[in-house]
Amino acid sequence: MTETVSDSAAKTQGAAGKPEHILEVTNLRKYFPVKSSGLIRRTVGHVQAVDGVSFAVPRGQTLGLVGESGCGKSTTGRLVTRLYDPTSGSMRFEGREIGGLNRRQMMPFRQEIQMIFQDPYSSLNPRHTVGTIVGTPMRVHKSVPKDKVLPRVRELLALVGLNPEHYNRYPNEFSGGQRQRIGIARALSLAPKLLVADEPVSALDVSIQAQVVNLLEDLQKEMDISFLFIAHDLAVIRHFCPEIAVMYLGKIVEIGERETVYNHPHHPYTQALISAAPDVKQAAIGGRRERIRLEGDVPSPINPPSGCRFRTRCSLAQDICAKVEPPLLQIGPKHKVACHFAGELGHHPSQPVTMELLGIDAQGSPVPGKQATDVGNEPGYDSTWYDVRTGRPAGA
Repeated sequence: MTETVSDSAAKTQGAAGKPEHILEVTNLRKYFPVKSSGLIRRTVGHVQAVDGVSFAVPRGQTLGLVGESGCGKSTTGRLVTRLYDPTSGSMRFEGREIGGLNRRQMMPFRQEIQMIFQDPYSSLNPRHTVGTIVGTPMRVHKSVPKDKVLPRVRELLALVGLNPEHYNRYPNEFSGGQRQRIGIARALSLAPKLLVADEPVSALDVSIQAQVVNLLEDLQKEMDISFLFIAHDLAVIRHFCPEIAVMYLGKIVEIGERETVYNHPHHPYTQALISAAPDVKQAAIGGRRERIRLEGDVPSPINPPSGCRFRTRCSLAQDICAKVEPPLLQIGPKHKVACHFAGELGHHPSQPVTMELLGIDAQGSPVPGKQATDVGNEPGYDSTWYDVRTGRPAGA
């Protein structure tokens, strides 16, 4: 499961010499300190909001980030846009490291990485007109001459489906869907290459959700924008994102192509999420899909479980799950999963699939004389992978 330098270079370079991935995130972590009460406030722990996340966003494509509330999705998006400073890890935008840049060094990248916020009510300044809100980024970055800002604002409002003549109105004069369109216009004002959409439709009515998602699809085609699309609605994610990453308690537990993750999920948490989502096709043919109910609550990110973080709610958990953290193992051409008992629903193996790779026995104890294989935690996919059914390498 290792790759040479030439393989890595070939994987990250496109046909035109540009990186194949516009964004590569490797082992990204964000810990928030927990302070004690009293006069002298000491750090007594850390909230492990994001812990060792790796993924890549293909150029001109969309990666969907899905998971239940509190799993670290929004924190990941704010790290990518550098609204938060990472605790550790690497973020490479078009091959350039941005994780350690200060505010002044990040200024040129602000034009290329923009964010659509979740709440269309609190993300717009109520004291500013729409023209000021959309035009301010252009004035700050001086991307448009002063006398061209207003025409550009009106052009952007028309682009997102609003009346250009309403540039002098205030946010309170618009509906929730219209406010979200204003937020999209503001994000597009600097012609970004990457848009981080943090649950852009969760606060909207269902009919308005469809309009906004279709708008984003059209804008992606017209402007060749890459998206990191964050949501908890599996139907929206499936419609908009060709590649999906599933997060649980600060970690990615499964990532892969849309049809692979939805039709052949291998992680118990992904299977539970999909079973909870309404299925229109199933309703049309009659009957109900079996619902997988998770027991217990999500553990605290201040003191997460040892080994696999999902083990406290997993029906497959065994001793190895408490002792050894499962690696994010590539099990298909474009499919990775972090589970010792990875398998399709109803076909999970009785023995851990990671034993040979990690050099351990079924209880998670090291086996004398066996060397652990370096699985790694690199973004993207290799040309070879580990076949969980045969227990052998597969691929080219």
